[in-house]
Amino acid sequence: MGFKRKLREAVALNNSLLCVGLDPDPELMPAGLSIAQFNREIIDATKDLVCAYKPNLAFFEAEGIEGLRALEETRSYIPSHIPVIGDAKRGDIGNTANKYAYALFESFGFDAATVNPYLGLDSVAPFFNYCDKGVFLLCRTSNPSARDFQDLVVDGQPLYEHVAMKAIEWNLYGNIGLVVGATYPEELSRLRELCPTMPFLIPGIGHQGGDLPEVVRRGTDKFGMQAVINSSRAVLYASAGSDFAAAARSIATISRDEINIYRPSMTEPGVE
Repeated sequence: MGFKRKLREAVALNNSLLCVGLDPDPELMPAGLSIAQFNREIIDATKDLVCAYKPNLAFFEAEGIEGLRALEETRSYIPSHIPVIGDAKRGDIGNTANKYAYALFESFGFDAATVNPYLGLDSVAPFFNYCDKGVFLLCRTSNPSARDFQDLVVDGQPLYEHVAMKAIEWNLYGNIGLVVGATYPEELSRLRELCPTMPFLIPGIGHQGGDLPEVVRRGTDKFGMQAVINSSRAVLYASAGSDFAAAARSIATISRDEINIYRPSMTEPGVE
Protein backbone atom coordinates (compact mmCIF):
# COMPACT_ATOMS: atom_id res chain seq x y z
CA MET A 1 0.00 0.00 0.00
CA GLY A 2 1.33 3.46 -0.90
CA PHE A 3 2.05 6.07 1.74
CA LYS A 4 -0.74 8.46 0.73
CA ARG A 5 -3.40 5.77 0.90
CA LYS A 6 -2.04 4.42 4.19
CA LEU A 7 -2.09 7.93 5.64
CA ARG A 8 -5.66 8.57 4.50
CA GLU A 9 -6.83 5.32 6.03
CA ALA A 10 -5.11 6.07 9.35
CA VAL A 11 -6.64 9.57 9.36
CA ALA A 12 -10.09 8.08 8.81
CA LEU A 13 -9.69 5.25 11.33
CA ASN A 14 -8.51 7.45 14.20
CA ASN A 15 -10.26 10.64 13.05
CA SER A 16 -6.91 12.35 13.46
CA LEU A 17 -4.36 14.60 11.80
CA LEU A 18 -2.06 14.32 14.81
CA CYS A 19 1.42 12.88 14.39
CA VAL A 20 3.43 12.05 17.50
CA GLY A 21 7.14 12.66 17.10
CA LEU A 22 9.28 10.08 18.84
CA ASP A 23 12.25 12.09 20.18
CA PRO A 24 13.45 9.95 23.10
CA ASP A 25 15.83 11.92 25.32
CA PRO A 26 17.20 9.94 28.29
CA GLU A 27 17.64 13.19 30.22
CA LEU A 28 13.90 13.84 30.03
CA MET A 29 12.57 10.30 30.23
CA PRO A 30 11.56 8.72 33.54
CA ALA A 31 14.52 7.03 35.21
CA GLY A 32 15.06 3.32 34.65
CA LEU A 33 13.44 3.05 31.24
CA SER A 34 15.21 2.09 28.05
CA ILE A 35 14.46 4.06 24.90
CA ALA A 36 12.62 1.12 23.37
CA GLN A 37 10.48 0.61 26.48
CA PHE A 38 9.68 4.32 26.71
CA ASN A 39 8.60 4.38 23.06
CA ARG A 40 6.50 1.24 23.45
CA GLU A 41 4.53 2.78 26.29
CA ILE A 42 4.01 6.02 24.35
CA ILE A 43 2.81 4.05 21.33
CA ASP A 44 0.45 1.92 23.42
CA ALA A 45 -1.00 5.09 24.95
CA THR A 46 -1.55 6.96 21.69
CA LYS A 47 -1.97 4.48 18.82
CA ASP A 48 -5.71 5.11 18.55
CA LEU A 49 -5.22 8.90 18.48
CA VAL A 50 -2.68 9.45 15.71
CA CYS A 51 -2.42 9.42 11.93
CA ALA A 52 1.35 8.80 12.01
CA TYR A 53 4.47 8.49 14.13
CA LYS A 54 7.69 10.35 13.36
CA PRO A 55 10.88 8.93 14.89
CA ASN A 56 13.60 11.60 14.83
CA LEU A 57 16.74 9.69 13.94
CA ALA A 58 19.06 12.13 15.74
CA PHE A 59 17.77 11.02 19.14
CA PHE A 60 18.47 7.38 18.33
CA GLU A 61 21.82 7.95 16.62
CA ALA A 62 23.00 9.94 19.63
CA GLU A 63 22.92 6.69 21.63
CA GLY A 64 25.14 4.80 19.18
CA ILE A 65 24.52 1.15 18.34
CA GLU A 66 22.06 0.72 21.20
CA GLY A 67 20.08 3.67 19.89
CA LEU A 68 19.87 2.15 16.43
CA ARG A 69 18.68 -1.12 17.95
CA ALA A 70 16.02 0.86 19.82
CA LEU A 71 15.00 2.52 16.55
CA GLU A 72 14.60 -0.89 14.92
CA GLU A 73 12.56 -2.16 17.88
CA THR A 74 10.42 0.96 17.85
CA ARG A 75 9.75 0.71 14.12
CA SER A 76 8.73 -2.92 14.49
CA TYR A 77 6.41 -2.16 17.42
CA ILE A 78 4.33 0.51 15.69
CA PRO A 79 1.09 -1.06 14.38
CA SER A 80 1.37 -1.84 10.69
CA HIS A 81 -1.64 0.29 9.71
CA ILE A 82 -0.08 3.50 11.07
CA PRO A 83 2.40 5.30 8.78
CA VAL A 84 5.90 5.91 10.12
CA ILE A 85 7.87 8.94 8.94
CA GLY A 86 11.62 8.68 9.32
CA ASP A 87 12.69 12.20 10.28
CA ALA A 88 16.24 12.12 8.97
CA LYS A 89 16.49 15.29 6.82
CA ARG A 90 18.95 13.56 4.53
CA GLY A 91 20.58 15.33 1.59
CA ASP A 92 23.71 14.46 -0.38
CA ILE A 93 25.00 13.77 -3.88
CA GLY A 94 23.29 11.12 -5.96
CA ASN A 95 25.24 7.96 -5.17
CA THR A 96 25.16 8.75 -1.43
CA ALA A 97 21.48 9.65 -1.64
CA ASN A 98 20.84 6.20 -3.11
CA LYS A 99 22.23 4.65 0.06
CA TYR A 100 20.31 7.03 2.32
CA ALA A 101 17.08 6.17 0.52
CA TYR A 102 17.80 2.45 0.76
CA ALA A 103 18.59 2.75 4.46
CA LEU A 104 15.39 4.61 5.31
CA PHE A 105 12.96 2.75 3.06
CA GLU A 106 14.46 -0.73 2.85
CA SER A 107 16.58 -1.29 5.95
CA PHE A 108 14.30 0.51 8.41
CA GLY A 109 11.10 0.20 6.40
CA PHE A 110 9.81 3.74 6.92
CA ASP A 111 6.70 4.73 4.97
CA ALA A 112 8.02 8.25 4.40
CA ALA A 113 11.09 10.35 5.12
CA THR A 114 12.14 13.98 5.44
CA VAL A 115 14.71 15.10 2.87
CA ASN A 116 16.77 18.26 2.36
CA PRO A 117 16.46 19.50 -1.27
CA TYR A 118 19.35 22.00 -1.08
CA LEU A 119 21.60 19.94 -3.40
CA GLY A 120 18.98 19.75 -6.15
CA LEU A 121 17.21 17.05 -8.09
CA ASP A 122 19.94 14.42 -8.26
CA SER A 123 20.14 14.39 -4.46
CA VAL A 124 16.43 13.76 -3.94
CA ALA A 125 15.45 11.68 -6.99
CA PRO A 126 16.60 8.41 -5.33
CA PHE A 127 13.91 8.99 -2.69
CA PHE A 128 11.21 9.88 -5.22
CA ASN A 129 11.95 6.70 -7.14
CA TYR A 130 10.45 4.71 -4.27
CA CYS A 131 7.03 5.46 -5.71
CA ASP A 132 5.05 3.97 -2.84
CA LYS A 133 6.95 5.99 -0.20
CA GLY A 134 6.31 9.56 0.92
CA VAL A 135 9.06 12.17 0.61
CA PHE A 136 8.69 15.39 2.62
CA LEU A 137 11.03 18.11 1.33
CA LEU A 138 12.20 20.73 3.79
CA CYS A 139 10.52 23.90 2.56
CA ARG A 140 9.68 26.41 5.32
CA THR A 141 11.02 25.05 8.56
CA SER A 142 9.83 25.96 12.05
CA ASN A 143 13.12 27.11 13.62
CA PRO A 144 13.78 30.82 14.31
CA SER A 145 16.77 31.03 11.95
CA ALA A 146 14.82 29.64 9.01
CA ARG A 147 14.69 33.18 7.63
CA ASP A 148 18.49 33.26 7.16
CA PHE A 149 18.20 31.46 3.83
CA GLN A 150 14.58 30.51 3.23
CA ASP A 151 13.41 34.12 2.97
CA LEU A 152 16.10 35.17 0.50
CA VAL A 153 14.41 36.68 -2.56
CA VAL A 154 15.32 34.98 -5.84
CA ASP A 155 13.75 36.26 -9.06
CA GLY A 156 11.11 38.09 -7.06
CA GLN A 157 10.09 35.16 -4.84
CA PRO A 158 11.39 33.90 -1.50
CA LEU A 159 13.51 30.80 -1.76
CA TYR A 160 10.98 28.61 0.04
CA GLU A 161 8.45 29.33 -2.73
CA HIS A 162 10.99 28.16 -5.31
CA VAL A 163 11.34 24.93 -3.33
CA ALA A 164 7.57 24.47 -3.46
CA MET A 165 7.45 25.09 -7.19
CA LYS A 166 10.25 22.59 -7.76
CA ALA A 167 8.36 20.08 -5.64
CA ILE A 168 5.38 20.45 -7.98
CA GLU A 169 7.64 20.00 -11.00
CA TRP A 170 9.35 16.92 -9.53
CA ASN A 171 6.17 15.25 -8.29
CA LEU A 172 5.91 12.77 -11.16
CA TYR A 173 4.86 9.88 -8.90
CA GLY A 174 2.58 11.89 -6.60
CA ASN A 175 4.62 11.02 -3.52
CA ILE A 176 6.13 14.40 -2.60
CA GLY A 177 5.08 16.51 0.39
CA LEU A 178 6.51 19.57 2.11
CA VAL A 179 7.75 20.28 5.62
CA VAL A 180 6.16 23.59 6.59
CA GLY A 181 6.52 24.94 10.12
CA ALA A 182 3.57 25.86 12.28
CA THR A 183 5.45 28.93 13.51
CA TYR A 184 5.10 30.79 10.18
CA PRO A 185 1.33 30.94 9.49
CA GLU A 186 1.47 33.47 6.63
CA GLU A 187 3.98 31.34 4.76
CA LEU A 188 1.90 28.25 5.51
CA SER A 189 -1.09 29.91 3.83
CA ARG A 190 0.96 30.89 0.81
CA LEU A 191 2.35 27.40 0.38
CA ARG A 192 -1.09 25.85 0.67
CA GLU A 193 -2.21 28.24 -2.05
CA LEU A 194 0.68 27.12 -4.27
CA CYS A 195 0.27 23.40 -3.45
CA PRO A 196 -3.44 22.89 -2.77
CA THR A 197 -3.39 19.08 -2.81
CA MET A 198 0.12 18.29 -1.54
CA PRO A 199 0.55 16.74 1.93
CA PHE A 200 2.26 18.99 4.47
CA LEU A 201 4.20 17.75 7.48
CA ILE A 202 3.73 20.55 10.00
CA PRO A 203 6.03 20.64 13.05
CA GLY A 204 6.11 23.44 15.57
CA ILE A 205 2.98 23.19 17.71
CA GLY A 206 3.38 22.63 21.44
CA HIS A 207 6.77 23.72 22.78
CA GLN A 208 7.70 25.68 19.65
CA GLY A 209 4.62 27.84 20.01
CA GLY A 210 2.71 27.35 16.77
CA ASP A 211 -0.92 28.50 16.96
CA LEU A 212 -2.98 25.34 16.46
CA PRO A 213 -6.23 26.93 15.13
CA GLU A 214 -4.22 28.92 12.59
CA VAL A 215 -2.23 25.85 11.59
CA VAL A 216 -5.37 23.82 10.92
CA ARG A 217 -7.15 26.58 9.03
CA ARG A 218 -4.15 27.46 6.89
CA GLY A 219 -2.44 24.11 6.56
CA THR A 220 -5.20 21.66 5.65
CA ASP A 221 -6.71 21.45 2.18
CA LYS A 222 -10.33 22.41 1.50
CA PHE A 223 -11.45 18.99 2.74
CA GLY A 224 -9.62 19.31 6.07
CA MET A 225 -6.99 16.83 4.91
CA GLN A 226 -3.39 16.70 3.65
CA ALA A 227 -1.86 17.94 6.91
CA VAL A 228 0.21 15.83 9.28
CA ILE A 229 0.45 18.00 12.39
CA ASN A 230 3.33 16.93 14.58
CA SER A 231 3.73 17.22 18.33
CA SER A 232 6.78 15.73 20.02
CA ARG A 233 7.93 17.06 23.39
CA ALA A 234 4.50 18.25 24.51
CA VAL A 235 3.21 14.68 24.28
CA LEU A 236 6.30 12.69 25.22
CA TYR A 237 7.21 14.70 28.30
CA ALA A 238 3.79 15.69 29.60
CA SER A 239 4.97 14.06 32.83
CA ALA A 240 8.37 12.95 34.07
CA GLY A 241 6.83 10.49 36.52
CA SER A 242 5.51 6.97 36.34
CA ASP A 243 2.27 8.33 34.85
CA PHE A 244 4.08 9.59 31.73
CA ALA A 245 2.13 7.36 29.35
CA ALA A 246 -1.24 8.39 30.77
CA ALA A 247 -0.17 12.04 30.63
CA ALA A 248 0.97 11.59 27.02
CA ARG A 249 -2.42 10.11 26.15
CA SER A 250 -4.20 13.04 27.78
CA ILE A 251 -2.23 15.64 25.82
CA ALA A 252 -2.54 13.68 22.58
CA THR A 253 -6.30 13.42 23.06
CA ILE A 254 -6.62 17.14 23.69
CA SER A 255 -4.48 17.93 20.63
CA ARG A 256 -6.33 15.51 18.34
CA ASP A 257 -9.71 16.85 19.42
CA GLU A 258 -8.68 20.50 19.14
CA ILE A 259 -7.38 19.92 15.62
CA ASN A 260 -10.73 18.39 14.68
CA ILE A 261 -12.62 21.41 15.99
CA TYR A 262 -10.97 23.61 13.37
CA ARG A 263 -10.91 21.21 10.43
CA PRO A 264 -13.19 22.07 7.51
CA SER A 265 -16.26 19.85 7.55
CA MET A 266 -16.48 19.24 3.80
CA THR A 267 -16.58 15.65 2.63
CA GLU A 268 -13.29 14.49 1.19
CA PRO A 269 -13.09 12.89 -2.25
CA GLY A 270 -12.40 9.21 -2.81
CA VAL A 271 -9.18 7.72 -1.55
CA GLU A 272 -6.46 7.49 -4.20
